[in-house]
Amino acid sequence: MLTRMILAVKDLQLQRQLEKQIMLADMQIECVDQANDVWQQVVQSCADIIVISDDLIPKPIESGIAMLNELPELPTSVILHETNSAEIQASYIAAGADSVLLSGIALQSLINAIEATVESRRQVVQHERFDHRGKVKPKVTDFASNSEVMQIFMNEVQMVAPSDSLLLITGETGVGKEHLAKVIHAESSRVAGPYVAVNTAALPEQLLESELFGHKQGAFTGATRSHRGAFEQAHGGTIFLDEIGEMPLHLQAKLLRVLQEYEIQPIGAEKPTWVDVRVIAATNRDLEEEVAKGNFRKDLYYRLSVVRLQIPSLRYRREDIPNLARRFVMQFKHKIGRDVRQISESAMSALCRYDWPGNIRELMNVIERSMLLCRTSEIAVEDLPNVFHYEKSVLAEQNGVRHAPESWQGKSLSEVKEDILEDVEKLYLQMVLKSTRGRIKDASQIAGITSRSFYSKMKKCGLHKETFKKDGKKYDQQVPG
Repeated sequence: MLTRMILAVKDLQLQRQLEKQIMLADMQIECVDQANDVWQQVVQSCADIIVISDDLIPKPIESGIAMLNELPELPTSVILHETNSAEIQASYIAAGADSVLLSGIALQSLINAIEATVESRRQVVQHERFDHRGKVKPKVTDFASNSEVMQIFMNEVQMVAPSDSLLLITGETGVGKEHLAKVIHAESSRVAGPYVAVNTAALPEQLLESELFGHKQGAFTGATRSHRGAFEQAHGGTIFLDEIGEMPLHLQAKLLRVLQEYEIQPIGAEKPTWVDVRVIAATNRDLEEEVAKGNFRKDLYYRLSVVRLQIPSLRYRREDIPNLARRFVMQFKHKIGRDVRQISESAMSALCRYDWPGNIRELMNVIERSMLLCRTSEIAVEDLPNVFHYEKSVLAEQNGVRHAPESWQGKSLSEVKEDILEDVEKLYLQMVLKSTRGRIKDASQIAGITSRSFYSKMKKCGLHKETFKKDGKKYDQQVPG
């Protein structure tokens, strides 16, 4: 991450000398305009290092130093004073200043002391980053697989991970695109740098530009403080842009410039700032189709897709489902405090037959839900959601039974009726979606209900329109009639 230093030195000549001669990598130095409110400029600067003369701090000075320590960036404060007094120095340190220096010492000694303070802060920040990430550090083994298609994919990942190349990760919702981006960052030479993730679809358009590129104080209504964007925060590391296909067109143009020049221009800034970042983008959309529709810039698409990594969907590597399911059981065992240790053979078979439109994320959710509802140490088919009971009823139907009678044990007549009606409703929705190839508007017209109501029923049954767009043949084999 870029380190921001703000200089608020009463002696303007000394301020200019410090600005010119402090020579540290990845350092951005800004001087306050002493013709305006100096203190307001300091507290609104979002600086990491504040070098300020004690005469420019509001009185009582102890309150001013305390105010600096309460800023969101937790800046390192370097106080310059003109009186060679150990008592003054001790009082400033006691008030919370990180360093107190005599402004009258030799210029080079003053510069050396300030640079030492900066390096000390960087080491602390880096140590905290490693400690935090070390607990949950993503690993290549997280994607270990028995599937040949997945093994080929991960070989490709390991070849490109150490490079600085821009990457585009594609795949359906829930396949683990962000987790793969974290793994690539952890396996790259940038592992000591920050990893910053931005979901470009989760932020309103008017906030996204500021979130990505930052803004200066006063750049727009409500910008009471400067804000550093995600690209600046990711300096020296990796930025992950999720749902890149949702980005507005005018921001796509700005992003293209960043990818070509590696320069960002915060909103309201007079000059650009150079950043050293590796960009990993991800989408579950077909960007070629979005380009054809005019929703995505062709030049940006070509720039992003130099190296494209498409994560295989879970239904194309079913041999991984048992190991993943068992891993999630162990993972959630301590989180939810339930002594569930295994999955029954019949439940595992149901998990392996299912198509998993929500992929890994859906499997995680199913395992966590089943563990919460499980009354024994083993997950049974009855503990799984209704969609897996449907799998059982289809097998029973093939033997001439509409719904397996053994599943009725312990249930009232109304409960059994409700279960059967849910199965019938799901079969009907699947049939209609198959005939319209996932087009909800057409399917709702056939069903004689509104699109909103049809979508609500799909959500209740765990159906996704993408399944019927891409997997028509497989659907034909599973659904009778």
